[in-house]
Amino acid sequence: MRFLIIFIFLISNSIAEEVIDIKNLIINKELKKYDGITFLDDQNKPINLDDLKGNLILLNFWATWCLPCKEEMPSLDKLQLNNKLNTLKIFPINVGKDSLKKASTFFEDLKIENLKVYFDSPVTLAKEFGLRGVPTTILFNKDGLEFARIMGSIDFSDKNFINWLANYN
Repeated sequence: MRFLIIFIFLISNSIAEEVIDIKNLIINKELKKYDGITFLDDQNKPINLDDLKGNLILLNFWATWCLPCKEEMPSLDKLQLNNKLNTLKIFPINVGKDSLKKASTFFEDLKIENLKVYFDSPVTLAKEFGLRGVPTTILFNKDGLEFARIMGSIDFSDKNFINWLANYN
C-alpha cells in the first residue's frame, strides 16, 4: 500500500502543470471582478474599465519618484508593440499625484513613445485594488476579470513573460 501511495505521488508530480517562474508574478487562484473602475486620461476624461472588455488589459501603477518604475517603463513601452499581444491595451496610471507636465517629462526623459500618461481617479484605485506599493501591475482578461498581479518591477520584455501573457491574448 505504501508503494502505491508513493507511486501515485510521483506520477501526479511528474504530470502536474509546469509552474511559471516569472519574478514578482502572482497568478490569482480565482478571477476577481470589480465594478465601476475608472481612471483619467491626460485630458482629465474618465476611462471606464468596463468599456475595454474584449481586450487584454494591463494597468501599471507608477510614480515619477519611483526608481523601479523608471527602470521598468521602457520595457513596458516596447511591450505595447509586441505582435504576439495584438489585443493588449496598456494603461500606465500615475498614482504619485504628479502634474501632467511632470508625468509627461518623466515619459519624455525615458523616451516613452508608445504609451500615454493616465492618472488615478479621485476615488483612488490604490485603495480599491489594495495596492501596497509601486510599481504594481494588474492584468485583466478579455472579460474584464483580474487574473494576475505583478508586485514590484519586472522586465516586460522577458520572453517567458511574453509567452505566458500571449496565452490570454
